Amino acid sequence: MDLSQPVEENYANPKTCFFHVLFKASALGFYILSALFADSFVIIFVITVVLSALDFWVVKNVSGRLLVGLRWWNEISEQGESIWRFECLDQESLARINQKDSWLFWWTLYLNAVAWTILGIFSLVRFRADYLLVVGVCLSLGIANIIGFTKCRKDARKKIQAFATQTIASRVSSTIQSAFSVV
Repeated sequence: MDLSQPVEENYANPKTCFFHVLFKASALGFYILSALFADSFVIIFVITVVLSALDFWVVKNVSGRLLVGLRWWNEISEQGESIWRFECLDQESLARINQKDSWLFWWTLYLNAVAWTILGIFSLVRFRADYLLVVGVCLSLGIANIIGFTKCRKDARKKIQAFATQTIASRVSSTIQSAFSVV
């Protein structure tokens, strides 16, 4: 056995990764297959939107926390203003996030939106406004997660930069103080 070869990193949370992909694939798969084989728009609409809503919930509340260490939510203040709230793991924990988990999270988040966009274009070309409604609901749930997690990631980066700047400034300050106190 050659120990000089790097060990390939596995998924740290395989069950979470599985369900992260499962709900996206089930909503897309059901929509595509039912559009081919079923005539009842109401059933297609309800089941596809429920599957997409389950995907939204799983991504926002479970896989976002476990796979990338991020969480977001939106609150409405008493004045009626929308306030975005973000949570992220501390700097040390973020550094330990599994890269495969993170890669899977972000790619499936974006590919899901691309797939729904393509299905929306097909609905437009086929002049099926009712199916465009299904696609619009599912796409808006996916885009809400994309916006929320992208804003959350940017907020986490700002916090890390501020922490690093503060740490460096305090080290430099203490070094300067100790240098002058010796003299």
